[in-house]
Amino acid sequence: MPPAPQQMPERQPIPGVKNLVAVASGKGGVGKTTVAVNLALALAKLGHKVGLLDADVYGPNVPIMLGATQQPEATSDKHIIPVQSQGLKMISMGLLNPGDKPMIWRGPMLHSVITQFLRSVEWGELDYLIIDLPPGTGDVQLTLIQTVAVTGAVLVTTPSTVALADVRKAIEMFRQVNVEVLGVVENMSTFACPHCGKSLDIFGHGEGAKTALAYGVPVLGEIEIDPRIRIGGDTGKPVAALGEDGAGAKSLYTVARAVVARLAQVAGTMGGPAVQID
Repeated sequence: MPPAPQQMPERQPIPGVKNLVAVASGKGGVGKTTVAVNLALALAKLGHKVGLLDADVYGPNVPIMLGATQQPEATSDKHIIPVQSQGLKMISMGLLNPGDKPMIWRGPMLHSVITQFLRSVEWGELDYLIIDLPPGTGDVQLTLIQTVAVTGAVLVTTPSTVALADVRKAIEMFRQVNVEVLGVVENMSTFACPHCGKSLDIFGHGEGAKTALAYGVPVLGEIEIDPRIRIGGDTGKPVAALGEDGAGAKSLYTVARAVVARLAQVAGTMGGPAVQID
């Protein structure tokens, strides 16, 4: 039998933040940060107030993907003012520790910085705060879950068997700590050959949907392998920033709308905050 959900301490919301969405993955290399950044941008383009917290302390790549270099400022009472970037309020260790110097930190230090990002950043009024978690099920995830009331989690995977084995562990982790799994995003789902137009399943296809079905969680969308998505992240110009009709952006907006719909559903069943889909 699966372990019973853990009894967690009372977790307080972040003042002014209606929905706190964690974007997670069981393993690295599945495009989690790409999904988190484009999800946040798509939500902003759909007319919502959005923040993006880069909690991947060891690999803080959000500033690179947004082309952001400005360091955040502090208020007189030592609160942090998030950086404004492409319509988002954003904070990342990559802004505080720029360059190639690695973060060699143990658990208590991670707990301290994540808690500060959650409690000492002046987020203001937000419809959605997207949190890009590090891969796996470690200290940062536990700190987040124990510190604030997470509205729900989005799990990113590729169709490969190895990635799916780890996403199952992530689903179980969130369930054990009573965090709603909003659904699964299958990234790098298929590739349309530019020469013949046929779809190639480089990493497989549809296995993410099978896993979601087995665990009783929705599929939020399938994102194709598209060089324009990769180029957008590498150059600080994510495809979602171009709007829903931008090249390579449509599937990402499909995911964004599905997340909004799931959050409204969760709010309806739990009596929490709701932001209506456009």
